[in-house]
Formats: sequence, structure tokens, C-alpha cells
Amino acid sequence: MSDLKRSHAREQAHERGSYPAPLNEGRSRNMRANRRTDTKPEVALRSALHRLGYRYRKDLRLDLGGGVKVRPDIVFTARKVAVFVDGCFWHVCPEHGRQPTVNEWYWTPKLRRNMERDRAADTALATAGWQVVRLWEHEPLTSAVAAVVAALGAESEHVRDPSG
Repeated sequence: MSDLKRSHAREQAHERGSYPAPLNEGRSRNMRANRRTDTKPEVALRSALHRLGYRYRKDLRLDLGGGVKVRPDIVFTARKVAVFVDGCFWHVCPEHGRQPTVNEWYWTPKLRRNMERDRAADTALATAGWQVVRLWEHEPLTSAVAAVVAALGAESEHVRDPSG
């Protein structure tokens, strides 16, 4: 969808009351800058995994049974491991997530739907034989890498020893 169409659709939603109007242009610019893919924590994790010799697909759409479509941030297709790097606000981190205080009528149900979609994706992936790794954006890179490597199993001969 073009930026002009998206802007027009947003304005119509504001008029209907189904989407909140921004508090100010600065807040609006900030929210538009949020990315769906290639966030800093995701890029850092991918880079670290690549340096260790792991190869993966990024943002690959997986069509699962029952019409469920999922886009993990990092996908190891041969080993059926799906990795998600979840943002604290968008996925309601128990440590850093917070209840919205402005436009609560919009944000509370949206964040709830995000959490429900995450759980449904986890279930659909597990049912299809995938292992799911969910990481928070604030998690230290070393811990995130260790969690992914553990899920993959370090026995692969294709993976370089990071110490040498």
C-alpha cells in the first residue's frame, strides 16, 4: 500500500473513531519509525549467528495447517526452528511492558491481540513439528545466541567453533 493510501486510510479511521489520532507529529513520526523486521536486536542476533556459521532465512512466511500463516524473524528450515525477537511494548513483556495510559481503548485490545496471536503461532508451529524460540528485545545478545544454539543443537558439522 502506498504511503498516500495508507495516510488516507488512517485519516478515515481517525474520523470513524476506530484508530486514535496522534498526540503530536513527533509521536506520530516515532510510531511510524517502528519496524516490522530488521530491528536492532534482531539484526544483532542474526549477525552473531552468522559469524558462528549458522545459515538461516529471515522473515520467511510459513504456511501451516489450518490456514495459519506465521512470519518468524529467523527461520532454520532444515531443523524446523523458528525464532522470534519480540519487542517489550508490542508483545507485553512481563518485565518492561506497561499498560498504555493514552488511547487505552485502542492499545489495550491491540496488545492483547498481539499476545493471543503469538500464542496461536506458537501452538500452530509446535503442532507442525517446529521448535519455537521466543526472545525479548532486552535480552543480552550472549543469552539470545545461547538459546538459539541450544534449540538448534550444537552437533552440526556446518557450524564453526566460535573459539577458534
